[in-house]
Amino acid sequence: MNTLSRLLVVACLALPFTACKKEDAAKTEAVAAVPLPTSGEQKDWQPYVVYKLTPHLAGLTNQPYVYFLPKPDVPDFDAQYQRLLEKLQQDLSRGIVEGNLLAFASPAPDKETEMIEAAFKQVPAGTMKGVKVVFIGTPILGERVKAAVEPAGVNYIFEEAK
Repeated sequence: MNTLSRLLVVACLALPFTACKKEDAAKTEAVAAVPLPTSGEQKDWQPYVVYKLTPHLAGLTNQPYVYFLPKPDVPDFDAQYQRLLEKLQQDLSRGIVEGNLLAFASPAPDKETEMIEAAFKQVPAGTMKGVKVVFIGTPILGERVKAAVEPAGVNYIFEEAK
């Protein structure tokens, strides 16, 4: 997860420089789409997650929080799920302030949705105004995530996994 976070930070830092130098070129060139990974390997998902999050990085004041859950067929999936759930709960209990972004992506979107629903139950209503929450998944799961996170007052952003 640290590697994915570092990539996002690099993307955040590099974006203003490339935008300034190639402002006109950006208008004529479309960003090359990164296909949805077929593997459950985190390294394969990193470019895809960066591609999906890049349009939403404007206005951030801190490094994004990225939560990646592997495929359920990895040997220690249950332990990884529990650790990630505990990390998310700890992060939320400390308080996430305006200007932050929480991103969720996984080859196991059903389990990640369950994790989000469980963790956001503890968040008091309206305490996360100005925080972006980006969920990469299916529209049906996106609606479940939206219902779980919006009471906290977040700016919810759905990105379809395709």
